[in-house]
Amino acid sequence: MGDKRKQLDEWIEQLRGCKFLPEPNVKALCDLAREVLIKESNLHHVKCPVTICGDVHGQFYDLIELFRIGGEVPDTNYLFMGDYVDRGYFSVETVSLLVALKVRFPNRIGILRGNHESRQITQVYGFYDECLRKYASPAVWTFFTDLFDYLPLTGLVENQIFCLHGGLSPSIESLDHIRQMDRMQEVPHEGPMCDLLWSDPDDRPGWNPSPRGAGFNFGKNISEGFNHRNGLTLVARAHQLVMEGYNWSHERNVVTIFSAPNYCYRCGNQAAIMELDDCLNYTFLQFEPAPRPPGFHKFPRCPDYFL
Repeated sequence: MGDKRKQLDEWIEQLRGCKFLPEPNVKALCDLAREVLIKESNLHHVKCPVTICGDVHGQFYDLIELFRIGGEVPDTNYLFMGDYVDRGYFSVETVSLLVALKVRFPNRIGILRGNHESRQITQVYGFYDECLRKYASPAVWTFFTDLFDYLPLTGLVENQIFCLHGGLSPSIESLDHIRQMDRMQEVPHEGPMCDLLWSDPDDRPGWNPSPRGAGFNFGKNISEGFNHRNGLTLVARAHQLVMEGYNWSHERNVVTIFSAPNYCYRCGNQAAIMELDDCLNYTFLQFEPAPRPPGFHKFPRCPDYFL
């Protein structure tokens, strides 16, 4: 155990310098992470105090800024709600660091699955190409995308705050339904697992088709009913760019948290994280992009799609 911790500490130190791990080390890290994640439920239980974070999308230096603002692991407990890869220039380093922290401090950090933690999406929006560019092989992409199947789908803070990447599903009435789902698979194109990772809150009531082509848009009556039936006070989710880093909707039944400042290095948004204290009182911490290293603008662009 001592040797493993020492090895992990060395990897974390290397990754904090934005230096990606050699391919054999990535394989070893993913093997260790799989042993940790397979023990966690689809509905990962989280104790407060904890800091809840939204999308980070490979913006490594902004992740380091997030830890500077919110506190380092293990001094601060964290729950990340997915989308660690794609779009940003440092998806490899970003997801490697978060996974290494999860293995090293499994009770201090939770990492949920986002819609970008999938084989299909990462082949389009940057992570696959980045792995090829940095390792001259798709092996590291395969290690991580296989690991993504083990990530919990949702989190539950003190049985009161339901956390997930996307949103609600017309196929899911209760939290017990989520506990019983088989998550060990690629994100399907439709169905309850897809909805949890793709859906968005909407001003219109009821269920409506999503312009994303996956998941649904759901109204205030849906989130109010879901929270009431399941004894929840709040749904906390990510998945959508919000210019101030966080945004309340559905009369504070839902909050969106987005933790990638100046998304895609051009959107001009603030990022935010939500701190919950021992009594579930919340504080939002907003932050701006971290300073960029020399030559940063020379990194290749990833393809765009609607935000």
